[in-house]
Amino acid sequence: MSDVGRLRSSTIRDAAWRSAFRIGFPLARLWWGARRPRHEGALVAILVGESLLVVRSSYRNEWNFPGGGVRPGESPEAAARRELTEEIGLEASEAFSLSAAGEAFGVWDGRSDHVHFFELRLDRLPELLLDNREIVAARLAPPGELRGEALTGPVAAYLARISGPSGSHGLASPTPIL
Repeated sequence: MSDVGRLRSSTIRDAAWRSAFRIGFPLARLWWGARRPRHEGALVAILVGESLLVVRSSYRNEWNFPGGGVRPGESPEAAARRELTEEIGLEASEAFSLSAAGEAFGVWDGRSDHVHFFELRLDRLPELLLDNREIVAARLAPPGELRGEALTGPVAAYLARISGPSGSHGLASPTPIL
């Protein structure tokens, strides 16, 4: 169950998709570990006041930000907007201003990853409609509350970047992750 938003009604097709993700993701990780492909992704840190929106996929235990892979010929911002719509039903039209918030490089899930971060700052979170295939839970949490939680590598990198020298979380002035 989700703390924010609502799950789209579950169908047999949704259950089949969740099963395919649960089977396919570990197999993909094995393949990526053997081949070490390069991957480019885009994630969106949605900030509502001092809290961040994190989502849980049907195929992993870690919390993540909405986002995913950048398709060939697609800009990272276009990928971020597409993923917001696909995963949580948020139409990131021009009314929503995505701000570039840096990049992170690492080997996550067995592949060399180049992740573009974007931030979306909202006064309040609109109702979300989780796809109930890939994304099955979402919640708002202050960054400090996420310490000790299972997080994807890119989310951990983003949180490390916004942590101040004293361990406080300064969401007001983003700096690039390079």
